[in-house]
Parts: sequence; C-alpha cells; structure tokens
Amino acid sequence: MVTLSGMTDGRWRSWRTATQEALYGPDGFYRRPGPGPAGHFRTSVHASPLFAGAVAELLRQVAQGLGRPAEVDLVDVGAGRGELLAGVLARYDGPGTVRAHAVEAAGRPAWLDRRITWHAELPGEVTGLLFANEWLDNVPLDLAEPGPDGRLRYVEVAPDGAERPGEPLTSADLAWAERWWPEGARVELGAPRDEAWARARGTLRRGLAVAVDYAHVRAARPAFGTLTGFREGREVTPVPDGTCDITAHVALDSCAGPGGRLLPQREALAALGVSGARPPLALAASDPQGYVRALAWASQAGELLDPAGLGGFTWLAEPVGMPLPPALAPGG
Repeated sequence: MVTLSGMTDGRWRSWRTATQEALYGPDGFYRRPGPGPAGHFRTSVHASPLFAGAVAELLRQVAQGLGRPAEVDLVDVGAGRGELLAGVLARYDGPGTVRAHAVEAAGRPAWLDRRITWHAELPGEVTGLLFANEWLDNVPLDLAEPGPDGRLRYVEVAPDGAERPGEPLTSADLAWAERWWPEGARVELGAPRDEAWARARGTLRRGLAVAVDYAHVRAARPAFGTLTGFREGREVTPVPDGTCDITAHVALDSCAGPGGRLLPQREALAALGVSGARPPLALAASDPQGYVRALAWASQAGELLDPAGLGGFTWLAEPVGMPLPPALAPGG
C-alpha cells in the first residue's frame, strides 16, 4: 500500500519515470560497468548452457520453417553481456549463416565474439528469431492504487523509495486497468510493455518472436503487485536510485497478439530437447566420468525445468509470416 516518509528531497515522480532513469539513465543500473545482470541475479542463460542449446534448436526450426535461407537473423533483446548469443553461436548446426544482433543499453564487452553486432536500439527489419529473455520485466511501468474516493490514482515515488498517491489515471491507463487488471489493491499498468513488445515484434519481416519472463494472466493477477528489486544476488526493496535492478512480473496475455501462444518454460524447453532424466546407473560402471558428466547435465536441466524456479517462467511465442515451429506448436 502507499506509504509516506519524511526522508525525501521533494522529487516526487511517477514510478515509470523514476525507474527509467534508475535503470537506463546515464548512471543507471544497466549502464554501469562490471559483470552486468549476472552479478545481481541468476537467469536461465547463466544457469546452464543447455538454455543456449535449446534456443539454438529453436533457431534451427525457425530457419527450417523459413525455407532454409542462406542467412538467418538472431536478435537478443536485453542481451546483458552477450552470453546467450555467444552460447547459441557455439551450438547452432542448422541451415544458413547466423547474423547475431545484441540489443542492450550497456556498451559492448571487449571480449565479445566479433560475429555479434551490438545495438543500443532494435535493429531494422530482420528475418529469423527475435528472443527477449527477462527483458519486458525491466520495461518501466506506472503503478496505481485506489485513492480515498475509490478512483485509481498513480503512485508517486521519491528517491528514497517513499510513495504517495498522485493524480487519477488517464483514460487510456484506466481502460487498460479495467480490461486487464480489474481487481486488486495495487495495479501494475502494463501498457508500456505491450507497446515495447509490439515494437520488437514489428521488426520481423518473417520469423518468430519469443518473450520469456515471470508472468501472470488476467484470471490470476497478484492483488498487491510484484514490484521488487535485486542487488548482488538478493531481493531488496525497490529504490529508484540506480543501485539495484527494479523489476515487475509481466502481464504477457495483454502483450500477446492474436497469433501468440503462452506456455510454461518447462514445456518449451522439454520440447526443445532439455531433459532432467538421470543417466542409467549402468553407465557408472562402464563410463564413470561420462556418468558424472551426464548427472551434472541432468542437474542443470532440473533447475531449468523446476516449476517452482526457472521452469515457472512463461514463454510468449508469436510467429510472423510462418507457422509456429514444431516444438512450440500445440501438441509439439
């Protein structure tokens, strides 16, 4: 709920404006030098190279669906330090040469594979796979709570994280809330994510756009929202001062276009060949080292598929000018 604090300098702003500056401003969290997101929170990309292998398989299926072009684009939106693209390039064995594009606010790492083109903004029209892993949850949004008169009002925030009620919602934000978040004491107004995803998807001439995030749907919105922060591997109070990640789960159903499909990460990865099955015990006798390696891979797969952890992410898959790849199609 909205709380007031006496420890502010009077710089009250909307959460969307404050988060934009805190994450992407000149001294923002995502522009700081260092290890990048991997130093503050664990994503599927960092958990195991099996994730990059699954994306490489998905790119192979996209290339097949596009008629095996001589070149196929792979765009990673919110690329961090380029870890996913490097992993996919090392594992891709499908048709065509991969043109890899990283989209990231931070500068290009010096060690990055020269085959990866670095962009501060979305590239022009591409043909292939656009993949956004844990990007939309960092697209800044506004928060709203009912005021004393019962009308939804914007929540304003000070630099120390204190909050107060602001102006009533605009008609556009009120319409979004009534359609997509009709109940709850705190609303995370997701129109900026809808718009950001539409822009990203719109860069595809033909291919597949995939967004992966912690998400929720209209029938199960969290009553008090999900806004939180992360710093050095720990969840912290979200304070818009540039020292921590600020994130909120995504209403992916509102982002989805008419041809989009939502499915749990554990189902998507399993269909793309990630298996947590333990190796047979007989392998321990015939190939002890191979058994240990296989056991380690199974453990990593288990983390990616865990419904209470990374497997609880949701994938939004939207084809453009092609059918869904077999692995992500219903019954795939």
